[in-house]
Amino acid sequence: MNRRAVALTAAILYVLSWAFPVVAGLVKNPTNLPRWWGTVDVALAFVVGVGALVIPGLGRGNLDKQAERTTYRIYRSSLHALLVVGVLVMLAGDRIKWANCATGFLWRAWLFLYILPWWLAAAGRPEIADPLRSSSDKIAP
Repeated sequence: MNRRAVALTAAILYVLSWAFPVVAGLVKNPTNLPRWWGTVDVALAFVVGVGALVIPGLGRGNLDKQAERTTYRIYRSSLHALLVVGVLVMLAGDRIKWANCATGFLWRAWLFLYILPWWLAAAGRPEIADPLRSSSDKIAP
């Protein structure tokens, strides 16, 4: 499996893992969830964590100025998510069981922001044709 396939697989699993805190926060009574729900949540979280450990190794040495600029733009855009969450808490605060989902939201958001530059480098296009790119564009690990 090449680095791009691993990065995309990790991204898909990461997105799927968001279903667990979302459902946990929206369900009226968490005891009504199937017994396997918690086991699958923890197992998928473990797999996502392992993927997060692998991604920096795949992206190391491939971080360039473009990945750096893209990461910066995503970081800046992510700041707006804080405002959205604040509005969500104010508008739907009593309808969402924050104690059941906040931890899941927080570690997933932190993990996303932490591995983003390496993920972009690992998921990037194969190095074929960028005539403007020079070896000085590489960022040292």
